[in-house]
Amino acid sequence: MLLVATVFTILLVIGMPIAFAVGISGVVFFLQNPDLPRTMTVQLTVTETQNFALLAVPLFILAGNFLNSSGIAHNLLKLASVLTGRLQGGLAQVSIALSTLMSGVTGSSIADAAMNTRLLGFEMLKRGFSKGYAAGVLSYGSLMAPIIPPGIGFILYGTVGQVSIGRLFAAGIIPGFMLWAALAVTISITARKHGYKPELDRAPTPSEVFKASIAGSWAILFPIILIFGLRFGVFTPSEIGAFAVVYAFLVGVFAYRLLTWTSFKQAVEASLVDVGAVMFLLALSAVFGYGIIFERIPEVISTWMLGITDDPTIVMVIIVLFILVAGTFMEGSVLIVMLTPIFMPLIQQYGIDPVHFGLVFIIAATIGNYTPPVGGAMFVVCQILRCPIEDYARESMPFLVAVSLVTLLLIFMPGIVLYMPNLLFNP
Repeated sequence: MLLVATVFTILLVIGMPIAFAVGISGVVFFLQNPDLPRTMTVQLTVTETQNFALLAVPLFILAGNFLNSSGIAHNLLKLASVLTGRLQGGLAQVSIALSTLMSGVTGSSIADAAMNTRLLGFEMLKRGFSKGYAAGVLSYGSLMAPIIPPGIGFILYGTVGQVSIGRLFAAGIIPGFMLWAALAVTISITARKHGYKPELDRAPTPSEVFKASIAGSWAILFPIILIFGLRFGVFTPSEIGAFAVVYAFLVGVFAYRLLTWTSFKQAVEASLVDVGAVMFLLALSAVFGYGIIFERIPEVISTWMLGITDDPTIVMVIIVLFILVAGTFMEGSVLIVMLTPIFMPLIQQYGIDPVHFGLVFIIAATIGNYTPPVGGAMFVVCQILRCPIEDYARESMPFLVAVSLVTLLLIFMPGIVLYMPNLLFNP
């Protein structure tokens, strides 16, 4: 596997798309093992696309694009402004609240960061926010997108690792709001230092709160319906993806009446691009993953870990540190697809709950989207706002510290993560 790892690293360094880097390095493994039939590379690629559970991925992507095209973001923006407009930091607080409310709609941190930057980024600059600070808030705010259900990361991890997607969805609820609270407190402290004022100068009236809540209720109900649909056996994960598409379509056409034929076509086209990228990566990763299993890499790592410690918590800390470093070079979904087959046998050996590990794993993998040198959300936000990376890196440091502390807390207190899954599903 040393040659495979070398080829993979070289391909990444020269800028080859990650799916091709994964696929080519996987083929190299078969070329250096003459006893393995070459036709397996094609068979593994095709077989991976036949996984019925993966049907949920394109369906949730399509549902998210339908909701984005329905005008739901503007209604949630009004609700976020009412809820947080009086807090220190003004639009920065509004952006964090909007990201949290939109999490169940987009399911993707990069998509969420791009959308919120276009909605609020330039308004924040007009109100005196520095580019680095605005970019930091808008990027880290999207961390809740894959955590609050239905995040695509949960579906990928659950499918690859054979973990209950319903329990993973439930596990993301409390940590998602903990991350919101941590970022909101960080904004209050740093905004006071920079002199960023609240957006509203008075408390909202009960009537304003009620109207804003009603307008945003369709989006708020979305993850609730999904979790309870899975809990009571109304839907399987794939079926609930189909329900999500129908729900998003009906909300866009009849509730908000903004999903026109033009926006419908745009949502379908955007979904085709997104689905193609994700499924292509998954298909080619099967070739790469076969080499990992064939060479018994999980067992090698397990033996090495056992030589260091037998404490499951310390093992999780070591794994998270590795994921954080790897996340600075690769996108979160890639890490989930590639590393889940490696770490799943290891955590089972240590008796770590796969739902607890999955939640922490996905947070750590997503954090890589916000850190140099290769952070997807960081690049998107900085490109839109024309913000230098060095300004972003400096002013976003308090937010990195905040989310890292929450991640550590979740590692050492698994009960926080498992409370909702155990409450809603069988322990």
